[in-house]
Amino acid sequence: MTDLYAVVGNPIGHSKSPVIHNSFAEQTGEDLFYKAILAPLDGFDTEVKRFMAHGGQGLNVTVPFKENAYRLADELTPRARRARAVNTLKRLENGRLLADNTDGAGLVRDLTVNNGVAIKGKRVLLLGAGGAVRGVLQPLLEQQPAEIVIANRTISKAQDLASDFSDLGQLSGQGFADLEGVFDIIINGTSASLAGELPPLPEGLLNAKTVCYDMMYSTQTTVFNAWATRQGALKTIDGLGMLVEQAAEAFTLWRGVRPDTTRVMLELRGERRR
Repeated sequence: MTDLYAVVGNPIGHSKSPVIHNSFAEQTGEDLFYKAILAPLDGFDTEVKRFMAHGGQGLNVTVPFKENAYRLADELTPRARRARAVNTLKRLENGRLLADNTDGAGLVRDLTVNNGVAIKGKRVLLLGAGGAVRGVLQPLLEQQPAEIVIANRTISKAQDLASDFSDLGQLSGQGFADLEGVFDIIINGTSASLAGELPPLPEGLLNAKTVCYDMMYSTQTTVFNAWATRQGALKTIDGLGMLVEQAAEAFTLWRGVRPDTTRVMLELRGERRR
C-alpha cells in the first residue's frame, strides 16, 4: 500500500516540496505519494490529526505552523527541542508523533558539501532573529565557527537568541547599525529580500573573500544577493539547495534511505530557467 506524506502550510501553492519528495521516491524506489495541504490559520492541529487518521505517515511543516508543530509533537529530536520549532513530523508505530527540525542540517550541508564553504574558524553574520535563524543555530555552531553575530532590527530579540544558544559557542546579538568588521560568511535569515527590501546594513561588512547566503530563493536573484554582488562578495548562494537538503534529511528520517540531492537540484534549476 502506498504511504502518504504531505507538506502543510498557509500559503502553500508555491511549495516545491511535492516535486522534490516525489522525485526522491521515484529515484529510491520508495512506494509513497506526497502532496500539499493548505491548512486554515486556526486549524493546523485538526488538519494534522485528520491526515494521520487517514493513513498519513509524515508531514513537512512550513510557514506559519512550525511552532504549532513543536507544541503538537509527542516526542522531539534534540535539535527540534533546541530550535523550539519543527519542520518535520513522523508518525511512529505506536501512533505518537516524532518531531524534527532539518532546516539547519540542510543549510550546513548545502554550504559545506554542495558549495565547498568551510564554516570552522570563520566569522559568521546571521541576519534576523526569527524562527528561521533559531532553527539553524545549533547545526551552524556544531561546525565550530570562530564567532556568530546575530543582527536584528529589534536588538533585544538578537540578544535573547544569542543568550539561548551561548552554551554552544561564541555568540552575540546586535542591531544592524552596531555591526563592525568584515565577516567571512553572511547569511540572510530574514524574509525581507523576497519583498524587495534589504536590512539597513552598514558598509564594510564583506570583502572579496566573503560568501553570502540567502535562505530565501526565487526565480530571480534575491535583493540580498544582488546587494552582496555589488559589494564584491566572493560568492552568492540562494536557498534552493537548503530546501532540497532539508527535504532529504526529512526523507531519510521517514524512509531510512538518503536520496541523491544533486539530481533534484539540477532538475529544479532547469525548471527555474524555463
